[in-house]
Amino acid sequence: MTDVRMDRSRTETLVGRDGELEVLLRSATGTEHTRMLLLSGDAGVGKTRLLTEALDRLTADGWRTLVGHCLDFGETSMPYLPFAEMLAQVGEVAPELVEQDLHPALARLRHRAPADEPTEGLDRAEVFEAMYVLVEDLAALGPVVLVVEDAHWADASTRDLISFLLSRRLRGRCLIVATFRSDEMHRRHPLRQRVAEWVRLPGVERVQLDPLPPGAVRGLVEQMIGSQGNSLGEQYDDDIERIVQRAQGNAFYVEELVSAFLGGGWSLPEDLADLLLVRLDRLDESARDVVRVASAAGQRVPHDLLARVAPVTEDELEVALRTAIDANVLVRTGTSEYAFRHALLGEAVYDDLLPGERMRLHTAYAEAVRELHGSRQSANLARHALASHDLPTALQASVEAGDQALASGGPDEAAKHYTTALEIYARAARHLDDPPDEAELVARTVDALCSSGRPETALALIDSHLGRLPADAPPIARARLLLARVEALRSTETDAQPSLVSGEALELVGPEPTHLRARILAMHAQALIWDGRFDEARHEADEAIELADQLGLPRLAADVGVTLTWLSQHLDLGEKSRAELKRIIAEAQARGDVLSEMRGYQRCGGLEYDYGELAAAQANFLEAARLAREIGRPWTIQGIAGRMQAAVMAYMRGEWEEALAIADYSNEDPPPTPRAMLDAVALAVAAGRGDVSALGRFSGLRERWHREGLVAVVGGGAAIELQSLRDGAAAAVATYDDLCCVLTPLWGESFGARLRLATLALSALADEAPRTSTAARDEVRASAARLIGDADRVLAVRDEDERPFAIEGRAWAARLRAEELRLEWLLGGRVDLDDLVSRWQRSVELFSDLGHVYEEARARTQLALVLRAAGDGEASQEQAGAARTVAARLRSKPLLDELGSTGRASGADAGALTPREREILTLVAAGRSNGEIGKQLFISAKTVSVHVSNVMAKLGAGSRTEASALARRAGLID
Repeated sequence: MTDVRMDRSRTETLVGRDGELEVLLRSATGTEHTRMLLLSGDAGVGKTRLLTEALDRLTADGWRTLVGHCLDFGETSMPYLPFAEMLAQVGEVAPELVEQDLHPALARLRHRAPADEPTEGLDRAEVFEAMYVLVEDLAALGPVVLVVEDAHWADASTRDLISFLLSRRLRGRCLIVATFRSDEMHRRHPLRQRVAEWVRLPGVERVQLDPLPPGAVRGLVEQMIGSQGNSLGEQYDDDIERIVQRAQGNAFYVEELVSAFLGGGWSLPEDLADLLLVRLDRLDESARDVVRVASAAGQRVPHDLLARVAPVTEDELEVALRTAIDANVLVRTGTSEYAFRHALLGEAVYDDLLPGERMRLHTAYAEAVRELHGSRQSANLARHALASHDLPTALQASVEAGDQALASGGPDEAAKHYTTALEIYARAARHLDDPPDEAELVARTVDALCSSGRPETALALIDSHLGRLPADAPPIARARLLLARVEALRSTETDAQPSLVSGEALELVGPEPTHLRARILAMHAQALIWDGRFDEARHEADEAIELADQLGLPRLAADVGVTLTWLSQHLDLGEKSRAELKRIIAEAQARGDVLSEMRGYQRCGGLEYDYGELAAAQANFLEAARLAREIGRPWTIQGIAGRMQAAVMAYMRGEWEEALAIADYSNEDPPPTPRAMLDAVALAVAAGRGDVSALGRFSGLRERWHREGLVAVVGGGAAIELQSLRDGAAAAVATYDDLCCVLTPLWGESFGARLRLATLALSALADEAPRTSTAARDEVRASAARLIGDADRVLAVRDEDERPFAIEGRAWAARLRAEELRLEWLLGGRVDLDDLVSRWQRSVELFSDLGHVYEEARARTQLALVLRAAGDGEASQEQAGAARTVAARLRSKPLLDELGSTGRASGADAGALTPREREILTLVAAGRSNGEIGKQLFISAKTVSVHVSNVMAKLGAGSRTEASALARRAGLID
């Protein structure tokens, strides 16, 4: 990255603090009278930023705000310093309470310089009473907020004055807000007891500002980097992840680490390191030594390991630990472990160690782990062995740690351990008598990466190892790597042909009935289905399930069974797939096979979706996602696809808030592609509600289209609609073309979703047709013909392959035909209105059968408009009423806007039109513009516009094209 300076005074949008902001605002404006709010949190966590946002909103609502800061003057703190600062602001917020009305004690306090004698001329009782009167006078003028920032540095007089104000009743509305650092509140801190007294008083609330969740930190990082004009593609995902992990939710640390990253480095910024290390100055020498030893232990250090390595006696250790904990340098985690208050503090201490110190400490820790914990702490042993250059031990321990993490539902951690093992394999394996199998290790790493939602990284890893594999490598080793590659390909989009990879692996493994051959056969069957080679897939699946039964592999047999139901669905659309899937799920549950159960539910959801049973599909998809979370793999392809598809089902059923709730990851930190999958659903809801600002909020989705087709189909379809609303039909068609450029190499030219995407783009052209000039109509017709041709090719391929669309595809095909005729009608072409009505009725019928509430309402809206033009006002009103009910419930502004004109009376009143209006109407129906009509009739274009408006009002038409259609229907024009 380029070296830039970052303005870190304030981020554009408050990130991750909506809940806390709501609490602050409710405290001020709620019906219950809150007198004081205590806002606490570690230094840099974002207290001031949150408070600033709240004060901005309160000021906009008419509140007067006075802000005073406490400063760290050590033992010579200046009394009443924050209140003196507030007094200087009184003239700004309440000019009517200026100098002449200020109590003499307050006037002296206001003008006193910091160098003045702290108590000179100030009577404590007078100051207290005068401040109370001033606050009451301010509150009488309107609501007021008094803010005391950094109260952990407040002097005794300031604390007493706050207590005094809380003890008195005010007639107006006044809120006192005090912020303080919770990491400064050691056991003997003078504010600690005072806070305990305040929170027992009525009307006093405390808000603890915890670290930002990882997802919010990621958003903050992206916002900061984006504010500098930098665009981070997916190649920087790991860099962002590293910042997220190191910052641990502290906004200030995020800013410092982002600044260092933009400057091209990863080292802890020197200023930040110095700031962190100041905390150690409060400790005695023994405590500092223990803290330095703890810094080499990692994120957490068990007490027994620290006792073994630290150069102090047990009694000295306990005293040192108590000192470090009281100073908020260390914290207890669990009953017998310690950690640094913040990981960056530990990092700063560790960086301050000399290289020799680090080596000795890691060696001592590794020996202590072996003796005290053995294989129970493989991860700890791996870390210390690696840092002390004991590579053979590090290799074995890393593999063991990866296995343990994967078994306990930690695929992220497992992937890190396995990756470490692979990095040192070549140097370490030669020193072991029985090293782990490298191909098997690569396969485990791929599994862990895919399970943690990073299949792209897995694919890059496997391709790297395949590229380095010697030509004389054993066939079995290559076959294992190829199998791992197909598994990675299953979890991401690629233009590679998986069946070629699995076919090569099958040849390499030979005909022997082995476990590996059975696994490859099962994967090859799936790969053949992806290629549409169903007969071959059935043959391979039959052999795989026979071999799985022969070898006693029930999990693999279940996996192949699910594949066979997929085949049955593709080949004959038979009902037997439902029963078979229920059997597979039940048997998987009985033997505790969660992975097979999860895949069964995922497939069952797809089956119900194809049959239009959206509620049942959603339930199955949710169950798959639940199981994935239960085993610690929420971002594996079955888990995240299940969650996304459950949200899509809720969206289609018209339960948009439920869809948003399913897709909400505000308290999670999904990897980039799973995050994009969930964002795509949110974008679909935004499109339905006409929120064009969502195009900016979710601009990063475009980068993920090629990684996951569902992001392109769901998010790209929504982008087509929003582009149409914001920038017009041409932008919508351009988005469609962009989507096809991405998806065609992945799925082929006639991919099924192209039917829906082409229809949405065609709809955008139709929506804009009434505003299309005569000169541009041929160009619009050409664009429409291209879109229709694309969709027709999709339908033709389906017919040729004897793979008809399920109900959703049929619904979109019906809407395609309806939009095709609507566009021609709105462009002024001659169409059969009865045919147009029939097409929209068919679209309504099919979307109703599918249960797609929003698309049914959209079809009803168009049907209502066409029925009105056809002269059937009663039927039009019935359709419009049904659509309007749905649009209002969904808060669909585009639909409500379009339905706005359907409530007007219909019918053409021939007697109401003047001769000039009839003449102009004839020319309008011929497609002439206002300027063209004016030239022909020798009147101004403005006069023509007035006549056209009058004609449309008299006919009850919403557009020029509709007026022409109504006039033709009534026989007013030829």
